[in-house]
Amino acid sequence: MSARPDRTPLARSFFDRPVLTVAPDLLGRILVRRTPEGPIELRITEVEAYEGEADPGSHAYRGRTARNASMFGPPGHAYVYFIYGMWFSLNLVCGPPGHASGVLVRAGEVTVGADLAAKRRITARYPRELAKGPARLATALDVDRSLDGTDLCAGADSPLSLLAGTPTPPEQVGNGPRTGVGGAGAAHPYRYWITGDPTVSPYRAHAPRRRST
Repeated sequence: MSARPDRTPLARSFFDRPVLTVAPDLLGRILVRRTPEGPIELRITEVEAYEGEADPGSHAYRGRTARNASMFGPPGHAYVYFIYGMWFSLNLVCGPPGHASGVLVRAGEVTVGADLAAKRRITARYPRELAKGPARLATALDVDRSLDGTDLCAGADSPLSLLAGTPTPPEQVGNGPRTGVGGAGAAHPYRYWITGDPTVSPYRAHAPRRRST
């Protein structure tokens, strides 16, 4: 009989580590989203790491802006951005203050509040599709820019927090290039996932956008 997931909140010290250490260690942890309608909980199954100013694939590669300010810390906060004029994505800030790095939460299994998530993800055909991909995940959890900068370690009053859950053994962690990242950051093997989990999103290489003539 497997042990129940650990409900202990993750401390700030968990996030105050190098992003490539934190990213795989997030697999199997529980992300809690508290909404007026009730809580939604998600077991994290896929993530991507971004190393800030040292990483050509990161929003912070060219320095601090109003958009990416939350990436610069302190650790244990949320960085939420808007992409393609349509979707939001949730990142967890890591490392010491002033060093921009974070982990994109790409996919997960909704374990609590699936009915609430399904109301927002009306096109999902199966429960495993509710949060299969970063835009779907943000939609299912009702994440938008209003949560940018949220303190993940503020306790039960915070709209977002993380619990220890059940960490994934290293032998079950897959690793490869990040989805949709082009240029000099395309080959970085900073994507991590739970091998064989049905909620993990499919890998897609970067496809340059065609310019209209």
